[in-house]
Amino acid sequence: MLDIKFIRENKELVKEATKKKHIEFDVDKLLEVDDRRKMLLGKVEERRAEQNVANNSIVKASFEERKDILDKMKTLKRELEGDEEKLKEVMREWQSLMLLTPNIPDMSVPEGDSDAKNKEVKKWGKIPKFDFEPKSHIEIMTTLGMADFERGAKVSGFRGYFLKGSGALLSFAVWRYALDFFVSRELTLLQVPSLVRRETLLGTGYLPQGEDDLYKTQDGDYLAGTAEVATMGLYRDEVILKEELPKKFLSFSPCFRREAGSHSKDVKGLIRVHEFFKFEQLILCEASHDESVKWHEWLHKNIEEFIESLNIPYRTVLNCGGDLGLGQVKKYDIEGWVPLEGVYRELGSTSYFHDFQTRRLNIRYKDGEALKYAHSLNATAIATPRILVSLVENFQQADGSIKIPEVLVPYMNGLSSIVR
Repeated sequence: MLDIKFIRENKELVKEATKKKHIEFDVDKLLEVDDRRKMLLGKVEERRAEQNVANNSIVKASFEERKDILDKMKTLKRELEGDEEKLKEVMREWQSLMLLTPNIPDMSVPEGDSDAKNKEVKKWGKIPKFDFEPKSHIEIMTTLGMADFERGAKVSGFRGYFLKGSGALLSFAVWRYALDFFVSRELTLLQVPSLVRRETLLGTGYLPQGEDDLYKTQDGDYLAGTAEVATMGLYRDEVILKEELPKKFLSFSPCFRREAGSHSKDVKGLIRVHEFFKFEQLILCEASHDESVKWHEWLHKNIEEFIESLNIPYRTVLNCGGDLGLGQVKKYDIEGWVPLEGVYRELGSTSYFHDFQTRRLNIRYKDGEALKYAHSLNATAIATPRILVSLVENFQQADGSIKIPEVLVPYMNGLSSIVR
């Protein structure tokens, strides 16, 4: 959420942000509602001041004067209640509009209305050339007894899956290796809740516009699609010591996404599933653009080096304005090569937000006598089972087996390949 003072002083900049992010938002309407909010707030405060004067004067008033004062107080009370009710309605509208105000994208963010306009900034690895007909991860994993998609759909419905035997072992190997790799980067390990309150999702910017992709409980809580949400809620309404910054976390949780509106694409296999698992990197740092940029590059370098250690060909793209979320200032996607499709598929992303999330969640730190909102950043460490698609398809062999990347062998009970 942006500061209303900043919005007023930079109205045209906010309008440009809505255009660049291809978001429909009326900045002028927000400012009109804010004018009404301030006017009503002034009237309420004025009437409360009049009430205080009347309360003080009635003590000293004569018997005859008290009747006039009491009549005046009754009128004031009615008027105050009416203004307070109007203020509540305006505040609801104002808060809704403030939550929908987009953050300002960085100048380096390219123009574009969809992920097709993202800009490739790096390509790494040698795309495998097979001297045999390559198979999809679905066929390979089914043949090798690594997964059961039919029974997964029977038990869990659309996009359900079972990982079994060496398939489950490979998934756990990725987790265990990721744990060692990222903790060595001095990230504090957290296991966080998947079940979160609405306020936390509002604070991180996943609500209100992301409601369709979230699973909601009968109690009005939600199942989060990333460990970022709970981790950001950790310091909600708290003041952090400046000396403790930056706070760097590696958070793990099960994740859930309804994938509403995606029924016509990537419906088979492990590309899009409703239930998955993620390690997420997250940083809270000082309120400095330079600090945010520095840690943004650091976080993304971590995931690039992790994918490189697995020897999976990938590319990094800089997301265009239309492919940024409401709160993101800048974002990179890292995409792994999927041989059978002949395309790069997203494995993770790295974003920074300035104080967009921390202002909503009221996460501050003390800098001398001043309280400042921290800056927040997050990045995927690794998400499973999607990473298995690139692992299985890139390392498939002519005899139908899968070669295990060298760094995962110690986590595979000594297996260097998965065979029939």
